[in-house]
Amino acid sequence: MTTAIRTVLITGGSRGLGRNAALALAADGADIVLTYRSQSAAADEVVAQIEALGRRAAALALDVADSSAFGAFGERLELQLQAWGVERLDGLVNNAGEGHYALIADTTPASFDHLVNVHLKGPYFLTQTLLPLLADGSRILNVSSGLARFSLPGSSAYAMMKGGIEVFTRYLAKELGARGISANTLAPGAIETDFGGGRVRDDAGTNAMVASSTALGRAGKPDDIGPAVVALMSPGTHWINAQRVEASGGMFI
Repeated sequence: MTTAIRTVLITGGSRGLGRNAALALAADGADIVLTYRSQSAAADEVVAQIEALGRRAAALALDVADSSAFGAFGERLELQLQAWGVERLDGLVNNAGEGHYALIADTTPASFDHLVNVHLKGPYFLTQTLLPLLADGSRILNVSSGLARFSLPGSSAYAMMKGGIEVFTRYLAKELGARGISANTLAPGAIETDFGGGRVRDDAGTNAMVASSTALGRAGKPDDIGPAVVALMSPGTHWINAQRVEASGGMFI
């Protein structure tokens, strides 16, 4: 039996696509725990917006690059759930991340290692830590990128991390299937947010390039992604499992 999505943890929910996903899930009836790294005021604003929708929300600080802190974070999360009278999470969205733009010739070991910590080691060991808090029949959604399918100069290291996340997703689905937990990947295309310094949103040339490369003729908006998250986290799509779903408007097809 599938579990209704009523309590969801979203990493990096204070801004960008994480914020949009949090609000969309709340509008669909979910209570949200979101994490933030440094933008506590923005996180509090999202909490207030979710509460205005009639749902419960909480913001917890978390640096996904610091896996040594995951045990303590899990304890804080469990206390938050207990305060709500909830035993388990129904959903986990591994969304937190950051962009990186450098040609292969210019990528440093230090920047590469940081990407590993944020985009690979972070989701892997955070998910591992939270396995006891995930309900049987729950959902996991890992956020990848269109860059794991198509190639643009300067995105090699970032795209490699997202390729790894897509492999991780398939293994989650395989190993957690006995508990009825399904796991999928959502791969957004180029979206107009502050991600990567707001390049797609603020640079007219980049925006025009994206629009010309996309079947629907424009760059993506945050509101294009929140509903996709809701769809992939809903009980009605529980049979979709171990899949990569791209939400790019048809980039580079």
